[in-house]
Amino acid sequence: MRGRLTRSGRWVPIAFGGAGIALLPWTIWLSTSLAPRHRAVNWDLAWSGFDTGLAVAFLLTAFAAWRRSTWVQAAAAATGTLLIVDAWFDVLLESRGTELRRAILEAVLAELPVALLCFWVARSAAGRVTFRDDPTAPGRG
Repeated sequence: MRGRLTRSGRWVPIAFGGAGIALLPWTIWLSTSLAPRHRAVNWDLAWSGFDTGLAVAFLLTAFAAWRRSTWVQAAAAATGTLLIVDAWFDVLLESRGTELRRAILEAVLAELPVALLCFWVARSAAGRVTFRDDPTAPGRG
């Protein structure tokens, strides 16, 4: 059974659907206009910043799971998404033989399986998580 959108929530499918549709011609334009090579000045900062964000996402997921917070679903889903993005860019941006093979192995053996685990955590937490301080939670009150 589908839930009904509240009046204030009716804009969400319209806005997000519009954004998704608008991005399609944008990505076509990018793929035809961008140079295949680009030198980045802050390459080290970009990757270390991304991996720091990934570490924070793992820590937030762990904390939310420990607290039995409803935030565990969003945190786990975000962590899984970041892992897929990490695998995508690792594989696409490595051009040398050994580095490319290592990136593919890391993606297949680590990043993508852990991303699937994150999505499983997010999905399995639906309906099971409760706030620790909730007196109506199972085993309380």
